Amino acid sequence: MATSDRSHTRTDLVRYGFGHVDAAEAALDELALLCGIDRDAILSGVVTVGDPDAALTGILRVARRDAAAVAPVLTDHRGAAALWALTGASEGFADFYFRRPAQLADLLGREPTVPDAAELTHELLASVEAVDGFAADGGEASWVALRVRYRTLLARIAAYDLLTPDAPAHVDLVAAALADAAGAALEASLAVARTRLSASMFPRDDVAAVALAIIGMGKTGARELNYVSDVDVIFVGDADDVTTERLGGSRVVDIATRLAVQTMRGISSMEIEPPLWEVDANLRPEGKQGALVRTLESHLSYYDRWASSWEFQALLKARAIAGDPDLGARYIEAVAPKVWSSAARTNFVDSVQRMRERVTEHIPADDVPFQLKLGPGGIRDVEFTVQLLQLVHGLTDATVRERGTLPALAALVDGGYIGRADAAVFVSDYRVLRVLEHRVQLRRLSRTHLMPREEDERRVLARTSGLAGSAAEIWELWERIKRDVRDVHVRLFYRPLLSAVASLGEGERTLSPEQAHDRLTAIGFRDPAGALRHIAALTSGLSRKATIQRHLMPVMLRWFADGVDPDYGLLAFRRVSERLGDTAWFLRVLRDSSGAAERLTRVLSGSRYIGELMEWIPESVAWLDDNALLRPRSGVALQDEARAIQTRHPETEEAMRSVRALRRRELLRTAMGAVLGVLTIDEIAAALSTITDVAIQATLRAVRREVVPPEDDALDFSVIAMGRLGGAELGFGSDADVMYVYRPNGVDPQRAHELALRLVAALRASSEDHRAPLDLDADLRPEGRNGPLARSLDAYTEYYRRWSLSWEAQALLRARGVAGSVKLVTAFFEVADEVRYPRDVDVQGLREIKRIKARVESERLPQGVRPERHLKLGPGGLSDVEWLVQLLQHEHAGRLPALRTTSTLAALSVAVDEGLIPRPAYERLSEAWRLASRLRSANTLLSGQTSDVLPTDRARLEGIARLLEYPPGSATRVEEDWMRASRRARQVFERLFYG
Repeated sequence: MATSDRSHTRTDLVRYGFGHVDAAEAALDELALLCGIDRDAILSGVVTVGDPDAALTGILRVARRDAAAVAPVLTDHRGAAALWALTGASEGFADFYFRRPAQLADLLGREPTVPDAAELTHELLASVEAVDGFAADGGEASWVALRVRYRTLLARIAAYDLLTPDAPAHVDLVAAALADAAGAALEASLAVARTRLSASMFPRDDVAAVALAIIGMGKTGARELNYVSDVDVIFVGDADDVTTERLGGSRVVDIATRLAVQTMRGISSMEIEPPLWEVDANLRPEGKQGALVRTLESHLSYYDRWASSWEFQALLKARAIAGDPDLGARYIEAVAPKVWSSAARTNFVDSVQRMRERVTEHIPADDVPFQLKLGPGGIRDVEFTVQLLQLVHGLTDATVRERGTLPALAALVDGGYIGRADAAVFVSDYRVLRVLEHRVQLRRLSRTHLMPREEDERRVLARTSGLAGSAAEIWELWERIKRDVRDVHVRLFYRPLLSAVASLGEGERTLSPEQAHDRLTAIGFRDPAGALRHIAALTSGLSRKATIQRHLMPVMLRWFADGVDPDYGLLAFRRVSERLGDTAWFLRVLRDSSGAAERLTRVLSGSRYIGELMEWIPESVAWLDDNALLRPRSGVALQDEARAIQTRHPETEEAMRSVRALRRRELLRTAMGAVLGVLTIDEIAAALSTITDVAIQATLRAVRREVVPPEDDALDFSVIAMGRLGGAELGFGSDADVMYVYRPNGVDPQRAHELALRLVAALRASSEDHRAPLDLDADLRPEGRNGPLARSLDAYTEYYRRWSLSWEAQALLRARGVAGSVKLVTAFFEVADEVRYPRDVDVQGLREIKRIKARVESERLPQGVRPERHLKLGPGGLSDVEWLVQLLQHEHAGRLPALRTTSTLAALSVAVDEGLIPRPAYERLSEAWRLASRLRSANTLLSGQTSDVLPTDRARLEGIARLLEYPPGSATRVEEDWMRASRRARQVFERLFYG
C-alpha cells in the first residue's frame, strides 16, 4: 500500500475511534487477507461503535475460524453496520459469533427492525421443530438449537437498538421485544419438555392433557425486560375434570411440575451453548419453600389467606407469557381483583415503603454509587413509586391498572395523580436509565446493573448509548439523573396522602349521591346538604383541577371531619380553591407535598380566623409545605418591605393598602404556625408584637408625609407602646395600647398641638382594617379617657411631676417606644423612668395600687360572666399575675435595675432570682399566665372574634382544646386545667399581693 494511502487509513482509524492504531492496522491487513476484501471496503462498513478496537478484534477472531461466513457480511452494507455495532458494543455477541459463525448470515441484507411476538414465537418453535406443543426431539440438541436461535434473534433486537439514532425514545419497544423473546423461548422449551417427558416418564396423551401456564412476573410480565436478566415466573398447572378424574389431582400436579422443571432446564442448565438466563420461580406462593407448581385453586387459596403485601405488588405485572393460554388468562383474571384491592390492607403503604428501604440497605456500600437498578435515584426508585401510586389509586380507578412503568406513568398523569413536570422527569430519566442498563449488560451479555468503574469502560458506554461524548459526560449525566429521580421519588413515594387513600374504607372511596348525605352526617358534618353542594362545586367538570379534587376529596373529607368545625373547613376550602382558580401549584402542593393537604384541613376546620384571612391570601397554602415559611419573618425584613412599599406608593391610601396587606399576611403566617404547633406562645407573642410595631411605624411614616407640611418638619412625634404591646406580649385579638407624645422643636406650640392631634386622627383612621382589626387604644394615657389624646413632652413632664396617680405610674412600667422620633422617645423615658422606678417607695401609692386592683375585680367584670371563667380579670388570670409583677417592679426596680423590663415573665423571673418571691410561686404564676394567654389566643383563632371569657359551650371548648393540641374529647380537661391553674395562681397572688 502506498505511504499516502496508509496515512489516510491511520487518520480514518483515529476518526472512527480506534485507540490502538498500530494493532488495528495489523488486524485490518489480516482481516482483508482472510476475507479477500480490500481494507477500504472493510472500513466503509464501520459505523460509530462503542469500542472499535474490540469490534475489530472480535470480527477477526471469527474470520480466523470461518472467513467464508464473515466475508459476505462485511461487503453487505446493512450486515456490516449491524456486525460492527454488535461486536463494538458486546464482547458477548463476538463470542457468540465465534462459536456459531453460520449465524452471521442472519445479518445479511436485514433492515434493522424489532421482531414482533408472533415472529419470535414462530422462529423459536421452528428451531425445535414443534408441532402441536411437542418438539421433534426431547434431547439436549433441541435445547442447543433453541438457545442458538434465541441469540440470533436477540442480535436482531440489539442491532436495531444500537443503530437507532435515539435509543431512549425506543427503549420501551426494545424492552417489549426482549420480554416477547423470553416468552417465546419458554414456549419452545416447554415443547421440548413435553417431548422429553413423554419419551421417558409419562404417556404422551397424559402429558398433552395437562395444562401448564407460565406467568411472567416483574419486567417480563410488564414487557420491559433487559438483555440479560432473571426471568421471574409463576407456574400454574391444571387439567379438565375428565383428565383430573382419570389421572388424579396429584398426578396432574406431578406432570405439570416435571414439565416446569424441564422447561427451566432448557433455558438455564449448562450445555454446549451457554444458558440464556436464569428462570426464577421464587415469586411463587411461599417462595423457595413452596411447591413449584400449584393449581389455580391452590394459588387463589394462598392469596386469600396467607399472601403478604409485597406479593400483590409483584402480581401487579403478572402476564401469561407461555403455555396454556386459557389457563393463563383465568389466572390473571382471578388474581387481578386481589391485586387492586391489596392497598386497602392494614399498613400496606408503610410495608411497601419499608421494602424499598430494605432493598437499598442491602446494597454493598462500594456498589451504591454505581447501582443503576437498586441504588438511590435508580430504576427501582421510579418503579416502586409508580407501582405504589398505581396500587393505591387503582383501588377505585381502573384507568391506572397498567403493567408497564411508562404506560402507568401516562395513566397516572391523565388521572391527575402525578404532576406533569414530575412525570416528565420520571419518563425521561427512566428511559435513559434503561438504555444505560441495556448497554452495560450488552457489553458481555451478562447480568449486571452497575455503572462502569473504569474510565475506558465509561467511554465505551458513552459511545454505545449515544448519550454523551466522553467518560466524564456520561458520569455527569448519571449523577444528575440520580439527583432528579431521587428528589421526585422521595416527594411522591412518601406522600402522607397515599397512606390516607389506602386506608379509606370501602364506602369512603367513592361519593355516591345515595350514600354521601348519611356518610357526611355520620362523620360529623352538621349540614350535610351544604357539604354536598361544596363537594359538587369542587369536583364537577372535566378539567384537570376537578379531576385532582375528586381524588383528594374523600381523604380531605375525613381530615375535615377530624377537625373542630368540618362544615366551615370545607366551605373555607371551597373559597380558597375558587380564589386560586386553575393555578397549577395549588393542587400540586396538596397532592404531592409531605403533608400540606392534611395541614390545610387542620387549619381551616380549626380556625375561622385563619379561614377568613386565607380566603384573601390564598397563596399562603404554599407555606404549609415548609415549616420555615410558617415561622415569623424578622422585624428587619418587615421594616425593609414596609419602607419599600412607601417608596413605591407616594399616596397615603395606596401605601396603607399595601401595609395592611403586609400585616394581614404576617398575622396569617403566625396564626398558621400557632395552630400547627410550629410556634411557642412566646414566639407567637413576639411575632404579633413585631408585626404591630412595623404596622404602626409604617402608618406613622405614611400619614406624616400627608399631615405635616415641610415648613413644620421640625416637629417631633412619637408613639409609646403600653400594656401587652409594650411588653411585646400580644395575643391574637389583643388591643394595641399606646400613648402619643410630641415636641414642637421651634414649631408654634398651638400649631404643634394641632398637628399632633391630626397625626393621631390620621394614624387611627389609616390603621383601621375590617379584616384584621387594629385598635390603637390610648386609654392608658394620663387622665385616661378624659385626658388629651396627645401631649407635649413638657406637658407629660409637668403632669407626672405634679398630678400623676399611682395607676399611671404603674401603666408606665410596660411603656416602650415603638415609632417616631428616637430622640423624643429617649427624652420621654428619662422622664418616665423617674415616675415608674422611684428611688423612694411611696407606701401610700402601693396601698392605692392594691385598692384599685380590688375595685377592678368588683367593678370591671362583665355582668353575667362567672369570674373564674374570665381569663383576664378573673381570679388567677392575667390581671392577677401582671398586677403582682408591676407592684414588685414599682416597689423594688428603683434599687434593682434587672427588674426594669416591660416583660411580665422576665420580671417575674428576676423577682425569683432576687428573692422577692419563692420559686414555687413563680412556677404557679407563670403557668397560669401562659395558659391564660394560650386560651385567649385559641379562643380568637377558633371563632375569629376576640373574647376574654373561657366559653361554656362544649363544642367551643373542644375546639380550643384541639388548638392547644389536647387529644379529641378534651373539652372538660382543658376547663379543669384552667380552673386548677388559676386557683393555684390566685392563692399565690393573694398571699403576695395583699399580704
